Amino acid sequence: MLWIMRFSGFFSAAMVMIVLSPSLQSFPPAEAIRSTHLDSYLRLPVQMSPSDNISRFSFRKASAFRNADECRSVILESSGETSVCDPNLVHVAITLDVEYLRGSIAAVHSILQHSLCPESIFFHFLVSETNLETLVRSTFPHLKFKVYYFDPEIVRGLISTSVRQALEQPLNYARNYLADLLEPCVRRVIYLDSDLVVVDDISKLWTTSLGSRTIGAPEYCHANFSKYFTAGFWSERRFNGVFYGRKPCYFNTGVMVIDLAKWRRVGYTRRIERWMEIQKSERIYELGSLPPFLLVFAGHVAPIEHRWNQHGLGGDNVRGSCRDLHPGPVSLLHWSGSGKPWLRLDSKQPCPLDALWAPYDLYGLSH
Repeated sequence: MLWIMRFSGFFSAAMVMIVLSPSLQSFPPAEAIRSTHLDSYLRLPVQMSPSDNISRFSFRKASAFRNADECRSVILESSGETSVCDPNLVHVAITLDVEYLRGSIAAVHSILQHSLCPESIFFHFLVSETNLETLVRSTFPHLKFKVYYFDPEIVRGLISTSVRQALEQPLNYARNYLADLLEPCVRRVIYLDSDLVVVDDISKLWTTSLGSRTIGAPEYCHANFSKYFTAGFWSERRFNGVFYGRKPCYFNTGVMVIDLAKWRRVGYTRRIERWMEIQKSERIYELGSLPPFLLVFAGHVAPIEHRWNQHGLGGDNVRGSCRDLHPGPVSLLHWSGSGKPWLRLDSKQPCPLDALWAPYDLYGLSH
């Protein structure tokens, strides 16, 4: 288990101590929210085709990660491929797109590196471009994964303007449709944003009990919950009445454990869509994909330890300023906010904690 403790203030030294158990490999010190501050190699010309865009990227091939002896064997189909319906699998869903590709690859790399049973993890990649599978396969030759196409038109008409244009990207809303996109036999999934790294065994998150709840996530009940909605929302009972009888707390939708079977049974996708429809005409919030989740689930979330989402490392949604770690142990580091570690590292103006992301970066330009 990885523990990170802060010994001094951020601006004085930003010192971090890392203590690892023998089961984890060490590394050098160091809502998908999309950044508008992209380096030139990511700001691709509009006239380029998707295939040209992808050809600009090259990633080093990751090492092969194998299961420990105590891991359960996965079931193979007649083709020799792992069955997505294998009950021994851990299911992880992540979006893939050109802007966040470097972050997604690093996230996958970190999960494999710290897992006791990496061959028992099945990745479900959500894409709106259809030519990313080859790149993933060349980077992770032994990875168990499937690519799912998410049609942007499904949600484009439901998206309202946000405080930042970056929050309006359709793929940000793909998490709302996991229950429809993934196979019916996949009854639980971990959804992760692309701007994070996992520094603990993800099977610990997978086995979290949700009790009677549909989703589990770290909750932050000290946060000012009212700021996520407009004054108009709080002034009208037909809107704010949704929280009556509930004790809503903020949670970040970039790390969630989801009971897909229950989600499908209740029909939560349609409930989220209904709030997005209301937003189009009533303007009840200013952010992107987060508020509809809060409206449907806040107060009905299975609490997960905060160690599984040390979020906000990307700063706020405008300046992307450097942040320090929250006190306590760490299992997942999340650069939510506008500042992304790969952009800050390339600009030679990194924040101290960006060095914790760097060991998982497999990016290299094509020649």
